[in-house]
Amino acid sequence: MSLEALNDLKEHLLLVLSQDIVDVEIAPEEISLTVSRPMIVRVLTHLRDDPNCMFTCLIDICGVDWPAREQRFDVVYHLLSVTQNWRCRVKVHTDEDTPVPSVVQVYRGAGWFEREAWDMYGIFFSGNPDLRRLLTDYGFEGHPLRKDFPLTGYVEVRYDEEQKRVVYEPVTLQQEFRTFDFLSPWEGMTRGLPPTAPGDEKAVARDRTKA
Repeated sequence: MSLEALNDLKEHLLLVLSQDIVDVEIAPEEISLTVSRPMIVRVLTHLRDDPNCMFTCLIDICGVDWPAREQRFDVVYHLLSVTQNWRCRVKVHTDEDTPVPSVVQVYRGAGWFEREAWDMYGIFFSGNPDLRRLLTDYGFEGHPLRKDFPLTGYVEVRYDEEQKRVVYEPVTLQQEFRTFDFLSPWEGMTRGLPPTAPGDEKAVARDRTKA
């Protein structure tokens, strides 16, 4: 998408959605909108149906956590116009208690993305017909992608093959201990290439010239 086309789209959106748009930024090859939270359904509907936009494909919905901010969460919608070959990012701000209107009525596939954002961040979407946890296990408490989520004190569920039943265990973040024999591959490579490797004869010839 050319810079000229992006600027034309920006001017068009500011004209028709001036009361709903908080901020507009032009990033490389896409436009980024920050919109008023109550107006998200109206804005996405316009972006989908406007012949000048035609953002008919919802790529995903994701969350971003800014704990130090009063409205700590960003809800980010990534849109694609297959007709125009354009991309658009739409953001709204919210906090832990204020729901974001569901956009399932605009994009049917949004339901799963909203469930994931609820599960991982605790962002509530009003109007979602099936707002249940999606990735965490049964009875899980808390929201793992929040930056203040504790790393200990929670349990996870798994099926134990030996006991032939579901067991609950403390959540552990495992990092296998790794040892390195050298600082970098370039400093630590002391052995020559295998005798049958193509190009090894060059290394042998170079070593002979040094001798």
